[in-house]
Amino acid sequence: MSDKLLLDNMLLVLKSTVEVYVHGSLESSNKPIHNVLKHNLDEIIKLQDELYNKMTEYGWYTIENVETKKVKQSLKKLQQNTN
Repeated sequence: MSDKLLLDNMLLVLKSTVEVYVHGSLESSNKPIHNVLKHNLDEIIKLQDELYNKMTEYGWYTIENVETKKVKQSLKKLQQNTN
């Protein structure tokens, strides 16, 4: 398994874990449990950010800049679909 594939998989796991902690902290009915889940959520988000930055550094995760015109066109299309 390549390093890129390994980090891709790790990033997916971290993103999935964030979802679990978000839902858990939102649904927790007592403050101590909520605090633990929130703390863990913050830690997972930090790990995800560090991993994302490392992947970007190696050129394994790239973000494409989108022209403002295209963003406005997409937004207009979405607004039309909701009317």
